[in-house]
Amino acid sequence: MATPDAFAPVAITTRNDFLESVHFGAAVALGPTGEVELAIGDPDVLVYPRSSNKPMQAVAMVRAGLQLPADELALVCASHNGTPMHLDAARRILAGAGLTPEALANTPSMPLDEAAAWAVIAAGGGRTALQMNCSGKHSGMLATCVVNGWAHDESYLDMDHPLQQCITDAVDELCEEPHAHIGVDGCGAPAHAMSLTGLARAFRNIATGAAGAAGDAVYAAMTEHPDMVGGAQRDVTWFMREIPGLMAKDGADGVFAAALPDGRAVALKIADGGDRARPPLMAAMLSELGVACPAWNEKILGHGKQVGSVKVVNL
Repeated sequence: MATPDAFAPVAITTRNDFLESVHFGAAVALGPTGEVELAIGDPDVLVYPRSSNKPMQAVAMVRAGLQLPADELALVCASHNGTPMHLDAARRILAGAGLTPEALANTPSMPLDEAAAWAVIAAGGGRTALQMNCSGKHSGMLATCVVNGWAHDESYLDMDHPLQQCITDAVDELCEEPHAHIGVDGCGAPAHAMSLTGLARAFRNIATGAAGAAGDAVYAAMTEHPDMVGGAQRDVTWFMREIPGLMAKDGADGVFAAALPDGRAVALKIADGGDRARPPLMAAMLSELGVACPAWNEKILGHGKQVGSVKVVNL
């Protein structure tokens, strides 16, 4: 379990040249051979990666027989914006398994994308499971259950369901360590916890091909369709667009992980769960590994104009 001394200052926020906030976190960077090349705080701190677990969950689904076009598989790995493009892909995954959105058991929500959310409100709509950012993952889970003849009612979210047992096995294998804990994620699916280094190893194993054909399919889907993994204005999509070959996935409560096919990988956690320092720290960690990465400008706004920024420290 994480303790306060596992985290160190990683960034500061300034507003009009005046210090406003100090952000604490932990981060680990793996070199090409998998060794820890750089760490801030405790690289073995135990964390819930939350949605950063989705590529691992997708690997388990593909191994269990899920076969989808690359754009739809990318959505299975996504915390998507809920735009029509994303919702249409989720519907296609479900339809391919003979299901409708009513089969989804994830938590209903509005789209993350502001314009999409306002469009729902203007049309008199409200929260739905399909619009929730995890609906791609849940659509993939249901389709995997149908392929295998497993129960595809709400029990697909139970930790002892065959689908979730397959996912747990894959998580442990990819992280190269047993999971530390299993809780319940915001969407209702099991949430595995592991060390920050284990999370980096999992991404490295998928990106390098060590996860096998299923990992190769997930890596290709995410890197070929970054817009499906997040969407417009999302940091995860920006990083994959800007850095050729980078596989990246954000997670709730300040988590971010990324890896390249040459074995370099990063995983980080902002201690208080805030996201403001997450993209600048990822950019800085990748740069420390020698990855050509543009600086991320985290804008601090005052009356609609940029009046400050987030600066990474301790590197």
